[in-house]
Amino acid sequence: MNRIVRIHQITESMQQLLSQDIGSHNREEVIGIFQEKMEERGQLLESIAPPYTEEEDKLGKSVVRMNQEIEKKMQYLFLALKNEMRQVQQQKKSTTSYSNPYKNIQSMDGMFLDQKK
Repeated sequence: MNRIVRIHQITESMQQLLSQDIGSHNREEVIGIFQEKMEERGQLLESIAPPYTEEEDKLGKSVVRMNQEIEKKMQYLFLALKNEMRQVQQQKKSTTSYSNPYKNIQSMDGMFLDQKK
């Protein structure tokens, strides 16, 4: 019983962690804490085994619902990170093309071909 209660508590704390405002300034810290909680919960999940009481079954269903919400929030966080990485790549391209605008131009202008007969 204590293991399922502990899993429920960890899952709740994971959900609360992802419910807070996560920006680029604290994203790394939040992900680190989240990973620690995931590892702890994973170890506890390995140690539980049936049979379950009605109360444990209710807690388990609650954990499943919370886990689905956590997955949605993680997908949103992942998409936000991907968008930010795309913006950084685009900014790098813009900076490079601004500093050397003729780098990628391949033109034959000014080329002299000598044709001897």
